[in-house]
Amino acid sequence: MSWKSYIEELRARERLAEQMGGEERVARQRSQGKLTVRERVAFLADPGSFHEVGKIAGKAGYGPDDQIAEFLPATMVFGRATLDGRPAVILADDFTVRGGASDASIAGKMLMAEQMAHEYGMPIVRMIDGTGGGGSVKSLEQNPRTYIPTTPAWEWLVANMARAPVVSLALGPCAGLGAGRVATSHFSVMVKGLSQVFVAGPPVAKAIGETVDKEGLGGWEINGRNGVVDNVVNSEHEAFEHARRFLSYLPANVEELPPILPSEDDPNRKEDFLIDIVPKDGKTPYMPRKIIEAVCDKGEDGGTTFFEIGSLWGRQVVTGLARIDGRPVAILAGDPFFLDGAWTADACDKVVRHFDLADTFHLPIVHFVDCPGFAVGAKHERAGVTRRGVRAMAAVYQVQTPILPVVIRKAYGLAGSAMFNPTRTRWRYCWPSGDWGSLPMAGGIEAAYKRQLEASPDPEAELKELYRKFEAMRSPFRTAEAFIAEEIIDPRDTRPLVVDFVRHAYRVLKTGARANGMRP
Repeated sequence: MSWKSYIEELRARERLAEQMGGEERVARQRSQGKLTVRERVAFLADPGSFHEVGKIAGKAGYGPDDQIAEFLPATMVFGRATLDGRPAVILADDFTVRGGASDASIAGKMLMAEQMAHEYGMPIVRMIDGTGGGGSVKSLEQNPRTYIPTTPAWEWLVANMARAPVVSLALGPCAGLGAGRVATSHFSVMVKGLSQVFVAGPPVAKAIGETVDKEGLGGWEINGRNGVVDNVVNSEHEAFEHARRFLSYLPANVEELPPILPSEDDPNRKEDFLIDIVPKDGKTPYMPRKIIEAVCDKGEDGGTTFFEIGSLWGRQVVTGLARIDGRPVAILAGDPFFLDGAWTADACDKVVRHFDLADTFHLPIVHFVDCPGFAVGAKHERAGVTRRGVRAMAAVYQVQTPILPVVIRKAYGLAGSAMFNPTRTRWRYCWPSGDWGSLPMAGGIEAAYKRQLEASPDPEAELKELYRKFEAMRSPFRTAEAFIAEEIIDPRDTRPLVVDFVRHAYRVLKTGARANGMRP
């Protein structure tokens, strides 16, 4: 007796699953400029590498002969694949099936995907398009009762934050659990005009008195600038590329070290323009990304290996991943174009998130320091800059991964001190443009010598002489005399010295979970 008829039925059921929500709903999906769930998986995964799990899971209807008469697939496609040759779990919502909301098999698929990523130490990429939760009020017609909400997979979502890289791509309207899954990740992406992220949609907002459309409630201009998502892109294909690139810098899980690749870039390369990039007046801003790109490896095409994360929010600091001598590192830099680089409340949140990411996945940190302190003023106090500021300081002090500060210009006050934990080896380099202290001298001299200036027959000349005297004291060489600035370097030597640090850092990196696991 052969089992051939069973295999034929299996293939028939698989073909039904491949129809997704049916021709009409698939056409509607494409008319909105969106790929279908199966097209998304095909574009993200390495060709031919996707192995689907639970393909024929869904809701079936049977005729009088007990043969399948209708079939609605589960609202998620799940399986294993490789991304650039490395194993990963892919979990993708199908908006053509009940708008990506829950059905009888969705909880099991989501739970198994997250659990598999955790237990087998694989990155997981979620392509989110819908609620991914309990569906609409209309679902009560099938089950005429309410329930106390639970989130069965949430334990695994949280556990994976401390275990394996998690990427969430918002590829449509993401509400409720869908929005939660976007935010519970190490890296998240929205597509302009295509995706929105919100706790509940416009109809629910209207019920509390707000009339707003999806973009006004949770579009990219909101969530890209408030830090709910990390990056904003122009197309789904660009979102897939960001996911692959982000994962290329990270280990598969916390039990491994980041992947080292051969580098064609000269470790001793020196860029002459660095000697002039910081203006001597101490006020005019410069472009920190040019410094980052000068220090990081250049790719095969001559482009930078620096991959920026969170460019639209917390803009007083620049964060991202890069390779230096083929070794992945985390980058943090002050950006004087925004509030002179002072740490605002959201910049502090950005620092915490980036340092947690680096520590979780054993990435050495290169910190290009230019920080005049925490942002001052009533607006920033109302935003909670003090609490969030000391939280950022705690994150800097708690990381176990090595940190190299390169002091480019300003380092003032509490925020200026948060460049590394000074109780550990002070491996630090300072440019001759370094300007540091407990408070900036501008304004401080007038306050400290107020009475002397008032009593002077020529206050203007007196103030000028005071500034001359204190300007001499500000010399970074005087700080170096006391071994408080360990090394003052020629800016053109920065890349070779950073390469040397990164090589030593990788000698002492340790794998394993960190005591302070990353939170969303």
